[in-house]
Amino acid sequence: MIDTTTTSTRPASARARRQPARPIGGEWCVGILAIDSATQGLTVRSGDVSFTATRAASCLLEPAAGDSVACLRIAPSEVWVMAVLQREEGTANVLRSPGGLRVEVEGGALELQAARIGMKADHLDAATKKMTLATDSADVVGRELTVVGTKIKLIGSLLSSVMDRVQHFSKHYLRTTDGIDRVAATHVECEAKQLMRIEGEHTLVNGRELIKARGAQIHFG
Repeated sequence: MIDTTTTSTRPASARARRQPARPIGGEWCVGILAIDSATQGLTVRSGDVSFTATRAASCLLEPAAGDSVACLRIAPSEVWVMAVLQREEGTANVLRSPGGLRVEVEGGALELQAARIGMKADHLDAATKKMTLATDSADVVGRELTVVGTKIKLIGSLLSSVMDRVQHFSKHYLRTTDGIDRVAATHVECEAKQLMRIEGEHTLVNGRELIKARGAQIHFG
């Protein structure tokens, strides 16, 4: 007597291995989106059917109430909003992504063009080898401003600064003025450790009440 159990199961297992796995099916639909004000849950109404939906990760444009959206229905309880097809005029377009978001362009350039660009962040980092900023007018407002650089160069036709207190330190300080160089203060002190030199074609020293010179040796002429 021949045992046919083994021979009968082998063809069946071979056929099972040859059959490809069936993909998970889905159904596309289009509907109008509504948002629950209390839970912020998404509800899509398509025809006479309403179902709860979840925004897909690829749908970066945040859906708003009244939008016409394209949905993928995988199961009766699993519906994904894949894209916003149309929305009412006047509704703001907001790109939102949970977690971190990174935009990377390889071998090309990234350009932003708009009538107005606003940036808000708790911390802003910018790292670049070269930066060029061209503007007709610029305002920088901040509680503290620190500029660190090996070489700093300012070129302009007018420089105006208003400070409560200025402290300056440098190893070498050279200043050249073609016109008038005038200092007006309540009290002026000039101190040199080794040599102080004042030279001019005409030098005037005017003391309204007192002129005093003191030194180990005083030479005139």
